[in-house]
Amino acid sequence: MRPTPRKAFAASVFTVAVLAGVSLPATPAAATPHAAPPAAACTPAQVVTNGGFESGTSPWSQSSTSVITNRTGQTAHGGTTFAWLDGVGSTHTDTLSQSVTIPSGCSSATLTFWLHIDTAETTSSTAYDKLTAKIGTTTLATYSNLNKNTGYAQKSFDVSAFAGQTVNVAFTGTEDSSLQTSFVVDDVALDTSGDTTPPADSTRTPAAPSYTVSLSSNTSGTVWTGHESATFTNASSTALSEVYLRLWDNYHGTCSSLPIAVSNVTGGTAGALSVDCTALKIDLSTPLTQGQTATIGYDLGITVPSGADRFGYDGAFSFIGNALPVLAVKDAAGWHLDPYTNNGESFYSLAADFKVTLDHPSTLLVPATGASVDTPGSSGRTITTATASKVRDFAWAAGPFTKISGTSTAGTPINVYSVTGISSANAQSMLTTAKTAVDAHASRFGAYPYGELDAVIDNNFWFGGMEYPGFVLDLVSTTALTHEIGHQWWYGIVGDDEYNSPWLDEAFTDYATDLALNKTGTSCWNSVSWASTAEKITNSMAYWDAHSSRYSTVVYGYGKCALHDLRRVLGDTAMAKLLKDYATSHWYGVSTTAEFKAAAQAATTTDLTSFWTQHRIDG
Repeated sequence: MRPTPRKAFAASVFTVAVLAGVSLPATPAAATPHAAPPAAACTPAQVVTNGGFESGTSPWSQSSTSVITNRTGQTAHGGTTFAWLDGVGSTHTDTLSQSVTIPSGCSSATLTFWLHIDTAETTSSTAYDKLTAKIGTTTLATYSNLNKNTGYAQKSFDVSAFAGQTVNVAFTGTEDSSLQTSFVVDDVALDTSGDTTPPADSTRTPAAPSYTVSLSSNTSGTVWTGHESATFTNASSTALSEVYLRLWDNYHGTCSSLPIAVSNVTGGTAGALSVDCTALKIDLSTPLTQGQTATIGYDLGITVPSGADRFGYDGAFSFIGNALPVLAVKDAAGWHLDPYTNNGESFYSLAADFKVTLDHPSTLLVPATGASVDTPGSSGRTITTATASKVRDFAWAAGPFTKISGTSTAGTPINVYSVTGISSANAQSMLTTAKTAVDAHASRFGAYPYGELDAVIDNNFWFGGMEYPGFVLDLVSTTALTHEIGHQWWYGIVGDDEYNSPWLDEAFTDYATDLALNKTGTSCWNSVSWASTAEKITNSMAYWDAHSSRYSTVVYGYGKCALHDLRRVLGDTAMAKLLKDYATSHWYGVSTTAEFKAAAQAATTTDLTSFWTQHRIDG
C-alpha cells in the first residue's frame, strides 16, 4: 500500500465518514484471541567448541595438520594457538570446519571470529588469494589479499536464521601460484541468546493451499453469496489438529453484523471467532500428520460496506479486497493471528492456487486476480471465471467501469478500469505507466508470472493505492501506480510477514519504484532524524499503529534510503545481482530480515555489522 496524505482530498468530510465506518469494533465477551503455544525457554550458550584452538584440534576438521598451529611466523589473538590458512606462496587450498548445533529456543545467534591477513601481494586492485567464511551452504563473507591488516579485526554475522539446525562453520583459503597471503583465524564463537524463542519446528504450514470459490452477486455487486473450499497439506512434523481462517474484512463491520460470514463448515468443526472476529478456528475432523492433505468447506456471505476503501463501494463501484477467507500461517512463532491494521497490512499468507467463479449482472465489469474468462450466465448475467496460480490472496471489483487495454513491450497484458470521473487522458496515462512499470520491475527482479495485470483507478481512494496479486487499486498517480505494481514482486512473489516485518515489502517496493523512475536516492539518508531510540526501520505494525505519524517516513522513506545506501556500499552491479538472486531464491516463498541480511553480507567482503546498526535494521 502507498499511503496518501488525507488532506490531499477535497472531500474531507467523506474521508472522515469512511474512517468512522471502519473503526475497530469492540470484541464480544465470547471472542477471545487465540494464544500462541508457549515458547521454549532459551538458555544462552556459546556452541563452538575449542574456538580458541587451545585444546588441541578436536572437534575441528582441517585439511592438514599444520592449519591449527602455534608455529612461528604468526601470533594468536588470545592464548598461543591459532588457525593459519595458506601462507605458502604457491597454488594451495586450506580448509577448517566444525559442525555446530544452533538451538531453536533462542531468538538471536551471532557468529564471530578474529581475522588477521598479511600478504606479499603488491596489487591494490586484484584479489589473487581468498578466504571464504560459510555457515552451512551460505557464504557469509569472502576476504582477500586486498583486506590485509596489521593486527586482528573481529568479524560478526547474524546467523539467527539457522536456529534449530546442525550446520558446518567453515573457512576455505585459496592461494594462486605466487606471492603468499596468510589468513589467520582465532577465537571463533557462536553465541545464542534471547527469550522470544519459537518452538523447534519452524516449518510454515498449512502448505500448498488451493481455494475453489463460487459466488453470485446482487444487482449492484455489493452482496455476494456462495461457497468456498480450501485444500491444504500439513508440511510440519507436528500433527495439525486445527486451522484458522482469516476473515480480514470483519474489521470493517462489527461482530454482531459481520461483513464476512462463514457457516455450514464441513471437514471440521467451527469454533469461536477471535481477534475482533477476524479469525475463525476450525478443529479438523482428523488430525493431519506430516504430508497428509485435507479439505474444509463452508458457505460464504460477503456484504460490501459503503466507502472508497480497499473493501468498500464508491457509488456504483465495489472494491473487494481481502474478502475471501484464507488460511492463517503456523510457523516457528505459532499461529499468526495478528490484528487487522488500517495503517498498513497484516496479510501473512502462503502462495496458493485460486479458482473463483463470479456470477454477476452483465452490466458490471469484474476485474479480478488471475486470468479471467467471461461466459454467458442466466438471463442478463455473466459468469467470470478467474484462475490464479501461486498467489497470496485474491481480490476483485465490480461496477460499470470504463476499460482500456494494452500490452507491455515485454508482453504483459494490462487492463485499466476507471470509475466515472476519470478522464480518458488520465486512464491512458495510467495504462502507459503500468506498461512501463511492469517491464521495469520484471527486468530487475524476474519475469512477471501472473499473466494479465488489472489496475482499478478511483481518485476517491483515501489510502492512495493497494496491491493484490495481478490486481491493484490506485489513484491517478505515476509514482503510486509504479509502487503498487512493484508490490507484485515484493509481497506478491517474494512474500513476507507484513504485520511483523512491513519494511520487507514497503521499503523494497519504494526502492524499486525509485529505480523504475530513475531516482538515485542521492544523499537521502542524510535527512534521517529518529524520533526515539525505540524507532527502527524493522519495527512491526504493532509499533507503527502506536506511532502512525512516523510509519510512512521511517518504513517507506528511511527504508528505501537504507537500500540506496546499501547499493552504494556494494556497488550498483552487486546490488542489482543481490536483489535479483534474492528474488529468485525466494520466488513464491517468504523472506525474513535475517535471510536478507545474510544474503547481503555474502555479496560483499565489507563487514556490514555497523551498517545494520547505523540504519537500525534488526533481525
